[in-house]
Amino acid sequence: MTERLSDVAARIASVRQLSAVITAMRGIAASRSREARSRLDGVRAYARTVGEAIGHALAFLPEGTAEVPSSKGSGEKRAGVHGIIALCAEQGFAGTFNEHVLDAADRLIKLEPGRPTALLLVGDRGLMVAAERQFTIAWSAPMIAHVGQAASLASRIIEELYRRLGAGNLTRISVVHAIPGGSAAAEVTEKVLVPFDFGRFPLARGASQPLITLPPAVLLARLAEEYIFAELCEAVILSFAAENEARMRAMIAAKTNVAKTLDGLIARSRQLRQEEITNEIIELDSGARANASS
Repeated sequence: MTERLSDVAARIASVRQLSAVITAMRGIAASRSREARSRLDGVRAYARTVGEAIGHALAFLPEGTAEVPSSKGSGEKRAGVHGIIALCAEQGFAGTFNEHVLDAADRLIKLEPGRPTALLLVGDRGLMVAAERQFTIAWSAPMIAHVGQAASLASRIIEELYRRLGAGNLTRISVVHAIPGGSAAAEVTEKVLVPFDFGRFPLARGASQPLITLPPAVLLARLAEEYIFAELCEAVILSFAAENEARMRAMIAAKTNVAKTLDGLIARSRQLRQEEITNEIIELDSGARANASS
């Protein structure tokens, strides 16, 4: 009986240690999510600045310049490859986060059954889930471990995209990622990066013509690249914040389960202790009876 009680006591100690680890992981996830959200304003301000520059460049295009391409009527080849960037989780304990992102990517693939696709996946945990679901991965990279790495990852994705665009392997590029929110299930959004839609930027009116050192077409191309970079940075940061929110929810659920387990173990230890005391009393009584009879 004593051994069984000691076993339960050891399990109680282990569960309490696990509870402390879960609490720490929840705190880390909350901190990372808050930090990621705090970086969004800066990235969006940068995107607005680049967008205003695009509006100025469009407004002062020389007369007779060829029409700037947009998402409608951009000359995109129907049979071209659709590159899909899926931003998944790098670390575990994020619930069904990766499944939701890959479900959204799968829906994009199935929208055009006859069109070839290239899945560019970010996040090692997502890569594992994609392998289980037998996705074909054209390229992969680790997801960021902290928000300060967002620009570096966006640059790496940009390099791969333009390498493929330069080789003529892609004619359309979309990014699929989760966004932070209060719902239990991860909310996933999709954005088209290429073909670049210049039509969404209002032309600057009443402004003096800026001094430029690049031909207008080259300037617009460079500005479009900067804007896509900003969009990717925002997507990475949003995904990172959503991943950590998912981890927070998973840790809250784990904490609840651990608390129930701990309550059950404590109740069991009390029962065993009571049984131990009862057995000792019985043994003492039996000994006393034996002495009296002798």
